[in-house]
Amino acid sequence: SVQLPPEALFCSESETLELLAAHTLIETGSRNYFKPELEILVESAPQPAFSKNFKLITQTLQMQAKEGYKNIIVSDNARQIERIYSIFEDLEHTVSFTPINISLHGGFIDRSLKIACFTDHQLFDRYHRYKLRDGFSNKEALSLKELNGLQPGDFVTHVDHGVGKYAGLEKIDVNGKQQEAIRLVYRDNDILYVSIHSLHRISKFTGKEGSEPKLNKLGSNAWSALKQKTKSRVKDIARDLITLYAERKSKHGFEFSPDTYLQNELEASFIYEDTPDQFKATRDVKRDMEKPIPMDRLVCGDVGFGKTEVAIRAAFKAVNDSKQVAVLVPTTILALQHFRTFSERLQNLPCTVDYINRFKSAREQKETLARLEQGEIDILIGTHRLLSKDVKFKDLGLMIVDEEQKFGVSAKEKLKQIKVTVDTLTLTATPIPRTLHFSLMGARDLSVINTPPPNRYPVQTELHSFNEDIIKEAISFEIERGGQVFLVHNRVQNIQEVADMVKRLVPGISVLTGHGQMDPEALEDVMMEFIEGRADVLVATTIIESGLDIPNANTIIINNAHLFGLSDLHQMRGRVGRSNKKAFCYLLTTPVSLLTADARKRLRAIEEFAELGSGFNIAMRDLDIRGAGDLLGAEQSGFIAEIGFEMYHKILDEAIQELKESDFKNVFQEELDEKKSVWVNDCQIDTDLELLLPDSYVTNITERLLLYKELDNLESEADLDAYEVKLRDRFGPVPKATRELMDAIRLRKAAKELAFEKVVLKQKTFVGYFVNNPQSTFYGSAFFAQLMQYLTKYPQKARLKERNNKLTLVIENISGVHAAVEALHQFIQQIQPEHSTL
Repeated sequence: SVQLPPEALFCSESETLELLAAHTLIETGSRNYFKPELEILVESAPQPAFSKNFKLITQTLQMQAKEGYKNIIVSDNARQIERIYSIFEDLEHTVSFTPINISLHGGFIDRSLKIACFTDHQLFDRYHRYKLRDGFSNKEALSLKELNGLQPGDFVTHVDHGVGKYAGLEKIDVNGKQQEAIRLVYRDNDILYVSIHSLHRISKFTGKEGSEPKLNKLGSNAWSALKQKTKSRVKDIARDLITLYAERKSKHGFEFSPDTYLQNELEASFIYEDTPDQFKATRDVKRDMEKPIPMDRLVCGDVGFGKTEVAIRAAFKAVNDSKQVAVLVPTTILALQHFRTFSERLQNLPCTVDYINRFKSAREQKETLARLEQGEIDILIGTHRLLSKDVKFKDLGLMIVDEEQKFGVSAKEKLKQIKVTVDTLTLTATPIPRTLHFSLMGARDLSVINTPPPNRYPVQTELHSFNEDIIKEAISFEIERGGQVFLVHNRVQNIQEVADMVKRLVPGISVLTGHGQMDPEALEDVMMEFIEGRADVLVATTIIESGLDIPNANTIIINNAHLFGLSDLHQMRGRVGRSNKKAFCYLLTTPVSLLTADARKRLRAIEEFAELGSGFNIAMRDLDIRGAGDLLGAEQSGFIAEIGFEMYHKILDEAIQELKESDFKNVFQEELDEKKSVWVNDCQIDTDLELLLPDSYVTNITERLLLYKELDNLESEADLDAYEVKLRDRFGPVPKATRELMDAIRLRKAAKELAFEKVVLKQKTFVGYFVNNPQSTFYGSAFFAQLMQYLTKYPQKARLKERNNKLTLVIENISGVHAAVEALHQFIQQIQPEHSTL
């Protein structure tokens, strides 16, 4: 091709001016090229810097108001405006300003229009971030859906019939109408069809991977006997757990005061915008602290999702009430890192932060402990050294535990004793199933941070056999883009050889070595040098695993990755990708053919769950690979192998509920009073109407099953509306059969309010079966008495029937599910309007 000269490609100066002359010209700036015909003078200046000095901000706003300026403060976050109001209120300063809820990159003062417009993020020295959409958590939901997706041949557990094999979705004929049901195969090829209204009664079987469970026989009592046996064993363990919980609830802890202006100032000065989950976790923690009973809350959030910020806010709230805070961390390096983070965040506030670990000499430690006992230190950060007998707090108010699963049994026992009287906050990224389960059971409170910070990317994870070329390429690429590299090699004996290899592969770079057997001061120097960016590669053991935060290090190479556990790999990978740069994780192993089956599964799982927020999935996957033997001690693993982990959960929840209603009635009185009107936990629906997602509407079978499962677990009207919007958006106008299917969820909710355990809607007749247990509080309730009166007064509305000691309610001429829902709503409204939650 012919290359044209520049004069043929571009306009000359004279040609450009000729073209511009045909248009109206506006020129900005102080130096003019053209001769102006009209000058417009703009008298404006950028917003002055206040560096969070609220005294100066107050004076400036008051002075401007006197001079006739209109003060405006803009923020796209309503909470920030509330914080500003409360700061001025607490400082007892009278300041008038107009809040405007928009996002603005920079504030300004316009002298001609007499307007002073300030932005909240500049007042607080924060980064300006674009508003976070509430859309991130949906991505996580998708990956969990995939995790639970059933494939034909998978083992499932039915709450009433036991373990069977999933054999796909199947169309069945009910009185000439098409319905869709799940086909389950049991022992001796017995078939069970499960209605799509009962999907919540089925769960995927999760036992130890590789070992097949025994199929149950339909109609035999072996399954109910096993369930009862499991429940009674579980109750023994749960009883101990609830006793601990009850002891904590009965103790009177310290009731922290509501937030002050200093607390608001600290939270507003966070340089990133809170994610919705982070805001909720902060609110939950502070609410717990303000209660008179000691807090025991677990904040579960993936690596880099902002758990430390929640801890800093809680710590400062305690300090504000003249209480001391202990921050317990698993490693000396993390103690140092947290010390830096806490100090930086609290530097302008009345708060003293210190740390204690083996990097400090005996004399320094003694001095620190003396100051602690005198009350001169507000926040002390340290390893399990904090639990030693010589560590005496003047007035301990809050204990923060980072990664509790990393501590030994004796440390956990000491913590258990502390928890009974002192508010405790536990942070974790990949909860071990036991910790997670205690929280899911309600033995401790749980907050989950699922939303990743804005501008964060998943870490690209690659699995390779050990190869020098890959190491060379990875390090060279990272250094060329101005970053730093972690290389994890967990053998101290030959760590220096690996460091020498890196120097040989990539000459001219700075390589540091760090491991736990080094002299503490030398290790601290190495870490500080790397943190401050004075070295390119850090060759280290797993001491980097917990909490090291170096945004500039965005490549990690893990040697002998097959020797690590899943959560260790996830934690180490979490050391990179903490900024808005694309990060890489290389897992190097011996040849794949030589790996054990479990190691292969672990590495596949870490590669598979690379997206942000997958720590929870990894904890569940870990359970799959290792089995659940360590969930509540070895004695439980036999039951879990027979009934599956999710069914174990359900039985455990039932056992807990029964214990709350019997042995621990007085402890949970408040909770039981709230649930008094909940007479049945579930209601089965049997109908001959066509309720399904037609094949022509959703063609993919797996997708239909996922949509059925999602619908079956919906509770509120808002959830159902959102579900319908999603269907319409993805598949077009919703067919009548699908609308009726959605109404079945509404029917189940209304039926539960009327204490129906089962509903049959066939041949235009509605039959509701009341709760089977004659001892149920429903039969002695005012609601039941009013229902009887209503039916006596209006016999044409419905009739009561009793057969085989079963009480039923029959309503004639019900044309469809929607009509049934309307009829039940009418009953509830007429009988006891205040009872209705519809």
